[in-house]
Amino acid sequence: MLGDSITAAYGLAKEDGLPARLQAALRAKGRDVTVIDAGVSGDTTAGGLARVDWALADNPQAVIVALGGNDGLRGLDPKVTAANLNAILDKLAAKGLPVMLAGMLAPPNLGADYGKEFSAVFTTIAQARPDIVFYPFLLDGVAGEESLNQPDRIHPNPAGVRVMVERMLPMVETLLGKIGG
Repeated sequence: MLGDSITAAYGLAKEDGLPARLQAALRAKGRDVTVIDAGVSGDTTAGGLARVDWALADNPQAVIVALGGNDGLRGLDPKVTAANLNAILDKLAAKGLPVMLAGMLAPPNLGADYGKEFSAVFTTIAQARPDIVFYPFLLDGVAGEESLNQPDRIHPNPAGVRVMVERMLPMVETLLGKIGG
């Protein structure tokens, strides 16, 4: 799981973080998987691109790309975010790895126009790459819900992570179905 602070379990015990909870949910369904936490707090898509080769050293059989939140928080040009994500996806495709792209939304304080352009990055990439599994919004059901977030209102608490896992689990199972051999 190539991501940022959401993946890196910012503010949580590692066992309460998204990769660990996702792994536990998949194992509870009888899937013998290990979810590798390749999250770095504060990372942008540029940071993810810079370290994707390092993350692949663990020889994953599939990859969940969960980057972009910090690009949006910093108001980075969506064209740059798109270029970085496409470069990451190109590297993963060259390795023959099935991929799930988790989308992100920009914070509303950056304006409606920026928000539309930013969210379109993910949908446009997904439409251009029908081979990837697309999960439109990583924080679906959690963003903006005070009871599901830490006091910073950005990072999910353990209850929020449970909601994230529950919602994304069907798409992750679709991703796992694409693993060959």
